Amino acid sequence: MTTPREHLIDWLQDAYAMEVQAEKLMDNLRSRLNQYPSLSAKLDQHIQETKGQAEQVKQCLHQLGADTSSLKTGFAAFTGTAQALSGMFVTDEVVKGAVFSHAFEQFEVANYTVLIAAAQAAGEPAIAATLEAIRREEEAMAGWLRDNLPALVQQFLLTGEKR
Repeated sequence: MTTPREHLIDWLQDAYAMEVQAEKLMDNLRSRLNQYPSLSAKLDQHIQETKGQAEQVKQCLHQLGADTSSLKTGFAAFTGTAQALSGMFVTDEVVKGAVFSHAFEQFEVANYTVLIAAAQAAGEPAIAATLEAIRREEEAMAGWLRDNLPALVQQFLLTGEKR
């Protein structure tokens, strides 16, 4: 039978890979958003947060005597790059990218909610506190995207800018 601690380790490895994937997605998208400075600036900020989140998750794993999964991380990095590059072939990449980013942020919020519960069940309150802080950053980014999607769509529709 798998223990809460073992599940926590497995899910933290997933979370680390998820953050690597998120960084690749945002970095590739941001590089093509010259006409959308507010979105580009917000992505720059969140890329830095995401790098910090990945490092914090890695530290949580180390506190548990574990490490990241090369297989999960490699696959996530590849997937993030492929997803970002697929946007190069659509004329409304900025809108689709923002929608996908909002959905991905909500996915991250749900994952951190699960991780917090697992850390509490495993008797790891310090790890739970770290994960709560990360979840707040993800919630803030999801909220920013939600609040800014209408203006982004209006800018896209009015300017006809591909990127």
